[in-house]
Amino acid sequence: METKIRIDKDLLKKTCLLAVPIMIQNGISNAVGLIDNLMVGSLGTEAIVAISISGQLLFVFWLALFGGLSGPGIFGAQYYGNGDIKGVQDVFRLKFWIAIIIGLLGILTFYNFDTFLLGLYMKGQAKDIDAALTLSLAKEYLRIRAVGIPFIVITQVYATTLRETDESFKPMVAGIVSVVVDVVFNYLLIFGKLGFPRLGVAGAAYATLIARVSEFSVLVIWSHLRSKKHLFLKGLYKTLFIKNKAMILPILKKSTPIMLNEFLWAGAIAFMTTCYSTRGLDVLAGINISNAICNLLNVVFIALGNAVGIVAGQLLGAGEFKRAKESSVTLMWFTALVCLILSAILIAISGWFPTLYDTTDSAKKMARMFIIITACFFPMQGFLNSLYFTLRSGGKTFITFIFDSVFSWTVCATSAFVLSRYTSMNIYGLFICVQALEIIKVIVGYVMIKKGIWISNLVAEKANE
Repeated sequence: METKIRIDKDLLKKTCLLAVPIMIQNGISNAVGLIDNLMVGSLGTEAIVAISISGQLLFVFWLALFGGLSGPGIFGAQYYGNGDIKGVQDVFRLKFWIAIIIGLLGILTFYNFDTFLLGLYMKGQAKDIDAALTLSLAKEYLRIRAVGIPFIVITQVYATTLRETDESFKPMVAGIVSVVVDVVFNYLLIFGKLGFPRLGVAGAAYATLIARVSEFSVLVIWSHLRSKKHLFLKGLYKTLFIKNKAMILPILKKSTPIMLNEFLWAGAIAFMTTCYSTRGLDVLAGINISNAICNLLNVVFIALGNAVGIVAGQLLGAGEFKRAKESSVTLMWFTALVCLILSAILIAISGWFPTLYDTTDSAKKMARMFIIITACFFPMQGFLNSLYFTLRSGGKTFITFIFDSVFSWTVCATSAFVLSRYTSMNIYGLFICVQALEIIKVIVGYVMIKKGIWISNLVAEKANE
């Protein structure tokens, strides 16, 4: 298949201008997560594993929220590209209610089913790890973090809408404030400095809670102070009911597959982690250490993917279909190229980074190998992420649902289960096999992009009905 890549410098510049603030915000956030991880890592292996398994459940919640807001966000970007501010307002209101529902479900789940869900990760054995202590620490951490959910969901409603309307600076600054607060209070509360109580793992959870409240306050207050710039905020709260009720059902039809996709995909990742844990609890410590550094760098391709989706959505909303198709291919290859550099960085530090943790030699060795394996798949993951957001920008949400979460469960998760339960394959072989299966998605997805089956102007379609 011949591939012609045309460089649209203006669009590449716009994509980077959108992506860089997101990278900075998420990068700083993940850097703080890394610092938090290192601080907690000094408390011992039980603390590392407790944070790891709690983080898996919070990851599922976060992706459910992301998916719930992303569906309406497709319309928000296209309404903005079409110059329809009232449409943007109604999308914001719909996001608000979706976020509230997801937040309430998250709180109820974490307070009522925490023992069962965390227990799924405790099937493996490790002679140097106290399983009962690990479970107790994980429950405490998860319940404290759940208190911050109301602030998280509303913050994301604002942040996503601002980005869809070409404003990613304010969410970035609010994120920076959040992470600075998080670092300071982690130091004070984990170790009991400057007269604060020494709370250990619970201190890390309280620090994150305080940080989320700070982020919420900065973003919401600042945005409303600049409502002359952000026109969708003018008169936004005269009602929380959606004025254009005809838009609700079409948006929900497009959004539901995305929300289910993100939730089920995150669930598949969490399930696969339970499969990996059958090779020992120290595997969870190794994965946690690996994720801490890999997540610091994968913000680059995640931000680029978000930016690609927003830019493509705006072009589709403006009716520039040919430009949208050509640019999406260019941006996908650009993302993969950037990820090659990230891979080299990860491999270079893979031997040194695990030594920063106070954990077992076995966990450190596993962490090093997980970092190297993950780095090798970085270019593929970057390409795949941009490909996914491109498909989604045209509203082909059912296709992305099949493409992403259905594939993850039927192929990757099933393979992880079978290989972990019915073979003696070591953890590295198991991890590589599961990662490599996603090559299938890259091939199929790229064919769909080249055929242009994702291209549609959703807001124009609604206006003509």
